[in-house]
Amino acid sequence: MSHPSPLTKTEIVDRYFLEHRAKLLDIAALLDRIDRASGDDKIDFRIEALLECAKELHSEEVGRTERMLLLLSDKTTEPIEEAGMKGATGAVPPQS
Repeated sequence: MSHPSPLTKTEIVDRYFLEHRAKLLDIAALLDRIDRASGDDKIDFRIEALLECAKELHSEEVGRTERMLLLLSDKTTEPIEEAGMKGATGAVPPQS
């Protein structure tokens, strides 16, 4: 459920624009570094997930955050035998 903001649209932009501008530039810089790097030409599943999430930024429908979180979330319900690594990857790896 969406709740109205106590701030106006202009107040939100004035307060948060520069911070989020920097975040977008950070993502662009990451993608540029990957493009310039040598190695496997296959796109990593985490980058694919980021690019899918970026498509949501063009949506005019409320709920972008939820849709992006769902794109990054593992929807499986059955436990796995053994984890492939110690930490989370931040996106769902392809099924092997």
